[in-house]
Amino acid sequence: MQFQLDIFLAALGLALIIEGMPYFLRPEAVKQMVIKLLGLPAGVLRGLGLASIGAGLLLVALSRYLGLGK
Repeated sequence: MQFQLDIFLAALGLALIIEGMPYFLRPEAVKQMVIKLLGLPAGVLRGLGLASIGAGLLLVALSRYLGLGK
């Protein structure tokens, strides 16, 4: 398997665009969400992070299975 830098950079760019949209579109809502997140136990945040990682891995596996990475 060959590392494809162009696809990696495109995926990283898309992730940054998606991550940055809430801060641009609704900065006050982001502040309120951060305040709520501060009140959550670390275990809950770890669980949310693990679920996010799992969903991302499933999407990558699905794209490879469907041949979308070719």
